Amino acid sequence: MTIPCKSLSVPVVLRCLGLALAVSAPLAFAQAPMPASFIETPMLRDEVNAKKLPAVRQRLPDTPLVVAMDGKSAETGQHGGTLNMLIGRARDVRMLVVYGYARLIGYDRNLVVVPDILESIDVKEDRIFTMKLRKGHRWSDGQPFTTDDFRYFWDDVANDKDLNPAGPPAELLVDGVGPNIEYPDKWTLRYTWTKPNPDFLPRMAGPSPLFIFRPAHYLKQFHKKYNPKVLEVEKSDPGKRGWAATHNREDNMYQFDNPRLPTLQPWINTTKPPADRFVAVRNPFFHRVDSNGRQLPYIDRVVMPIADGKLIPAKAGAGESDLQARDIQFNNYTFLKKGEKAGNYRTLLWRTGQGSHFSLFPNLNVNDPVWRALFRDVRFRRALSMSIDRAQVNQVLYFGLAAESNNTVVPESPLYKKQYQTQWAQFDRKAADRLFDEIGLKRGPDGVRRLSDGRPLEIIVETAGESTEQTDILELIRDTWRESGIKLFSKPSQRDLLRNRVFSGEAMMSVWGGMENGLPGADTSPNELAPTSQVQLQWPKFGQHYETAGKSGDAPDIPEVIELMKLNEAWRTATREAREKIWHRMLSIHVEQQYTIGVVNNVMQPVVVSNALKNVPEKGIYNWDPGSFFGIYRPDTFWFTEARRN
Repeated sequence: MTIPCKSLSVPVVLRCLGLALAVSAPLAFAQAPMPASFIETPMLRDEVNAKKLPAVRQRLPDTPLVVAMDGKSAETGQHGGTLNMLIGRARDVRMLVVYGYARLIGYDRNLVVVPDILESIDVKEDRIFTMKLRKGHRWSDGQPFTTDDFRYFWDDVANDKDLNPAGPPAELLVDGVGPNIEYPDKWTLRYTWTKPNPDFLPRMAGPSPLFIFRPAHYLKQFHKKYNPKVLEVEKSDPGKRGWAATHNREDNMYQFDNPRLPTLQPWINTTKPPADRFVAVRNPFFHRVDSNGRQLPYIDRVVMPIADGKLIPAKAGAGESDLQARDIQFNNYTFLKKGEKAGNYRTLLWRTGQGSHFSLFPNLNVNDPVWRALFRDVRFRRALSMSIDRAQVNQVLYFGLAAESNNTVVPESPLYKKQYQTQWAQFDRKAADRLFDEIGLKRGPDGVRRLSDGRPLEIIVETAGESTEQTDILELIRDTWRESGIKLFSKPSQRDLLRNRVFSGEAMMSVWGGMENGLPGADTSPNELAPTSQVQLQWPKFGQHYETAGKSGDAPDIPEVIELMKLNEAWRTATREAREKIWHRMLSIHVEQQYTIGVVNNVMQPVVVSNALKNVPEKGIYNWDPGSFFGIYRPDTFWFTEARRN
C-alpha cells in the first residue's frame, strides 16, 4: 500500500513512518489554503525595487508550505526585528540548523512526521519512498532546488571514495546495501531498498539531520569530476590542502559556518569563524508562508554573541537574550524569575524528554583490567545505583518536581512501565552493601573498600565541565557512596577531550544525559539500547565495532549485550506487535543490567523569552531528538511586537 504522508492520520503515521508519540500539546501548524496574494517583506523591498531580487511570489515555490496558525497557541504575525540568542562557543552557530528546522520531513508539535521541504512523500512497505519536491523551490542564492541536488549527493559525495572513504551514511544502507534511486523528473525521486529501512525518515527529521542532498551548483566547483583545475592545483602544490579536504570544508550544511554555502534554512549565516558574534539574515527564498501571504520567517535577523557558558544565565537574566534555554539549568530558575521585570522577559518551564537528565556511564571497555572486570559485574552496577539517594537529589536540586528514575522511557511514552523507572533505583544502603560484600570488596581501616588488587575503590567520574548542575549532583552522590565505602572524584575537561578519553578506554566513568528519546513507541528505532555508536559512553568500543563493520573497536562479548544487538536487528523487519515485545525485552535488559545509571528525568527546563516575542508556547517539550529543542515549534513563526520590529 502506498501512503501519502500529507494525508496520514495520526495512527497511520505512527505505524507507517516508524515514529510514535502522543502528547497533549495542540497542533498549532497545519497546511492552509493558498493566500490570494503575497506581502513583500519590508527588509527586502529595496532590493526588489532595485531588481536585485525577484518579487516575493517569484521567490516562492509554486506551492509553498502555507502555515495555518490556530490563533490560540500561535497567531499570524508581522515582519521585522532581530532575535538575540547567546551561545557558549563558535561551533554552536549550528543551532541555526537545529532551531531553524527546515527538513524534507519534520515533526509537528504532536511529534507526528509531516512533509516540509517536500510537497509530499509516499511510503510503501517501509522500503519504497517516493518524494515530491516543490516546483520552483530555490536555494538561498536563488538557484533551483531539484533532484539534481540529490543525484549529486549520492553519486558524487556519498559514493566518492576520496570524499567518503567509508562509503554512504549507515542510515542509507540496509544489510550493507544502498538504495536503488530513481529520478523520474526534476521534482520526483524514489528510494527503494530490498528490505525495510525504518531509520530513513526519523534521521531526516532529526536535529542533526541526514542531508541526502547538496547544493550541486555551488559544490561542483570544488569537485575534480566537474572542475579539473582542482587537480592541477593539487599537483602543482603537493603541500596544499587536497581537493577532497577543500570540498569537505566547503560542504558543511550542519556546521553552518560557511556563509558561501547555499541553504534551505529560514536564516542564512553571514559570519565566517573565527568570530565572537554571528549574524544570520532571512533567507529570501524560504519555502514557508503564513495564511495572510507573508513569507516566513517573520524575524529579519538572528544574532548569536558568544559568551562563557557559566555567564549565560546571568546575561539572560539581564535581558541580553530574547530566547534562551541552552546553557541554562533548573538551578538558575529562581534567579531568572527574580529578574523578569527588570529584564522584560518571562521564564517558562518546559518538560524535558530524555530518559535521564543525568546519568553515570561505567565504561565497560575501560583499559584497566581490574576496573573492567568490576564494571562488568552486574552486582556492582546495581549496588552503585542503590547507593544513590535520588529523592535527596530531586528535593535539593529540583524542588521535588523531577522524577526519580533509571535511564529509561518517561511516563508519557506508551512503552512505560513503573518497573523500568524504579527497579534497582531505590535508595537501599543495606542491600547495596550486601552486594559490595558479596563481590569481595572489603573495607580497609579507613572505611574505603578495596579492589581485588588492593587499591582503594576510588571512582573518577569525568565530566565535560559545562554544568554546575552536574557538579552539584555528583556532590550528593559522593556523600552517599562514601557511606558505602566508595570514594568519588570528579574530573572536568572539555567535551571533545572527555569523549576521546572514553573512546580510548582511559576514562573509567563519565557523566552525560541519558536516552535522547525517552518518548518512544513500538515503531521508534531502539538503536539507542544496543551498541550501535561509539558515542554511547558505556560501551564505546562495542559501538565503534558496529559502526566500522568490525574494522575497529571490540566485538561485544557480554551475553546480554549480544542479545541487545540481535533484538535491535530483529526489530527492523518485525511486525508492529513483535516490535513492541522487542522494545519491552530491551528495556527489561537495561533496567536489569544497569549499563547506565540514571538519577532523575522529567526535569523542568527554564526557557527565557522576551515579553516582546510572540508564538513561543507557554508549555512545551525541550528535547534534542525528537524535538530539535525549539525546532518543532518553528521559530520562523516567532515574531516581535511593534516596539521590537524596527
